[in-house]
Amino acid sequence: MLSIIAKSSQIFALKEKYPLLRKLLFGLGIATVVSCSAQNTNIVLFDASTTPHSSVINQDKSELNFKEDRLEIKTGAKPSAPGIRINGNWDLSGCSELLIELSNLNTKGSLPVTITLKNKDADESKRVGLYLDRVYVPAGETRSFRLKLPPTIPHPEIRSRFTGMRMTPYDQWGLISDVDLSAITSLQVYVNKPRFEWNWAITKVEAIKGKAEEVPAWMNLTEDKFFPFIDDYGQFIHKDWPGKTYSDEDLVKAIEEEKADLAAHPGPDDRGRFGGWKNGPRLKATGSFRVEKINGTWWMVDPEGYLFWSHGVVRVTPSSGITPLDNRLDYFASLPEKGTPMAEFYETHDLLLKPYYEARNIKATYDFSAANISRKYGADWRNRYADMAHERLKSWGLNTIANSSDKNICFLDRTPYTDRIEIKSPAIEGSNGMWWKFRDPFHPEFRANLRKQLKENERSLSDPWCLGYFVDNEINWGTETSLAEWTLLSPATQVAKQEMIKWLQKKYPSIEDLNSTWKSSYTSWKDMLTTMKKPTEGGHQDCAEFSAIITEEYFRIIREEFKKVAPNKLYMGCRFARSNDHALIIGARYCDVISYNIYSHNLDDFRLPEGIDKPVMIGEFHFGATDRGLFHPSLI
Repeated sequence: MLSIIAKSSQIFALKEKYPLLRKLLFGLGIATVVSCSAQNTNIVLFDASTTPHSSVINQDKSELNFKEDRLEIKTGAKPSAPGIRINGNWDLSGCSELLIELSNLNTKGSLPVTITLKNKDADESKRVGLYLDRVYVPAGETRSFRLKLPPTIPHPEIRSRFTGMRMTPYDQWGLISDVDLSAITSLQVYVNKPRFEWNWAITKVEAIKGKAEEVPAWMNLTEDKFFPFIDDYGQFIHKDWPGKTYSDEDLVKAIEEEKADLAAHPGPDDRGRFGGWKNGPRLKATGSFRVEKINGTWWMVDPEGYLFWSHGVVRVTPSSGITPLDNRLDYFASLPEKGTPMAEFYETHDLLLKPYYEARNIKATYDFSAANISRKYGADWRNRYADMAHERLKSWGLNTIANSSDKNICFLDRTPYTDRIEIKSPAIEGSNGMWWKFRDPFHPEFRANLRKQLKENERSLSDPWCLGYFVDNEINWGTETSLAEWTLLSPATQVAKQEMIKWLQKKYPSIEDLNSTWKSSYTSWKDMLTTMKKPTEGGHQDCAEFSAIITEEYFRIIREEFKKVAPNKLYMGCRFARSNDHALIIGARYCDVISYNIYSHNLDDFRLPEGIDKPVMIGEFHFGATDRGLFHPSLI
């Protein structure tokens, strides 16, 4: 038995001087606590040339290949967080930055890598004991990134009072920065919920010695001084920035400033009435928007026959700043009394998004954006705002009002627009939804409700200014077998399940034949109907086939009903977010345009499954900044 007695600082020095001893100590499981301040040097959390292979934990089915100077990692598209984890016992309280060197071995696409530091008692669901940040490595490049580490927060009790926020005023160092740097027990480097396979490498991760960035002065405020922290205009009280509103007069003054800017920048002069390319090729004018392939490239064509590139913005509406009030009344300096003029903004909302609030049991809200617009424009604020919105879009070179916008603005016939409905009908009970459960297309209410909802939107469906319609939004399609598996997890009253049993009965002469293939133990077809459990591996092929049948039924019915009401309108799909190729291939057969919501820095890694030849519209993308009072840059 080898016995080693030394102070942690001595061990650290020996390990740095003698790499073989370092590997030996790791191999013997001797844990040492190292501190930036104590050692007056950087702390190595990972070094491909010296970190023992045995201390690197494969996370979520990654393929690891140790090279002399780097660790190459291959991560798949199905795992949720493939990469590596290293456990340790690090005191990083004397460090100011995290240095990480990464390589993107792919030839296209920016590699999104998430880095976390955790305390022993970290709770990801509550976002405590955790530091998390993300970097993007361009294709084919090796980059070093320096990430700021969070300082010690003077009043952590304030953080515990923030609820329902994506990120709080305290999250300024990384995506999440609630961690005790003196007691880090693990480092993770991974790809979060990848959509593609990635080949990448990590060379090193070091904590850089230095004094952490000082907290802003307002972070030193005690609870009684910090709260309330939102002013009458919905802004953060404790910080100033260019353009911040301090009075109603500021809002009114901004009108004249904007008018001058719009007059100086009236927008492009090479656009037709509908925003098409007036100086480009002109095709047949049909009075409706359409798509056409020209010289091998898909184009949208506007009603006048001009080529059209849709470039717009989502949520052109005064109600874009709906703020939940539940359990957060202490946030606000003042809210209007019921019965006063400004109290109407407790009731204004976005029609499309209101159900999302209701589904999350949010009872009370205040519409700060519409309230500010009313202060700015006065009694006729709705009409004045609508007029200004069209002027802004034209000035900025935009030619489309995207979905979830105010129809009163769309119906002014000045800017083309898209619209969206979400089918309201019984769901497949066993399904998992990104926002809602998957609707059962075999249920008779699916077609009936869709027909009713389309009828309710007859005006926009016959409006030449309407490009087309999205039906549903960011559906969770799961894997190629998920829809059928979710169907089997549903009760016997599920119509899709009844249809699946009928389909299986045509394929298998008896339940015994199915059991033989599925390696299952159903006693009868009725037993299969009433059983609510995920099928065995033997049912994979049948589940894939019936998932395709469900998908086909969904898209087929929508197209049939849509084209009955609006034969000349574009059916632009369901706004795919995370999907699978099987759903895409089937959807492409029925959609005029395939729509995607893509939150990425670029489209380098975007692809359509092989064999699909359809135009694509990006329904949502985003970039954000924190220089105008926001606590974080939002989604990207």
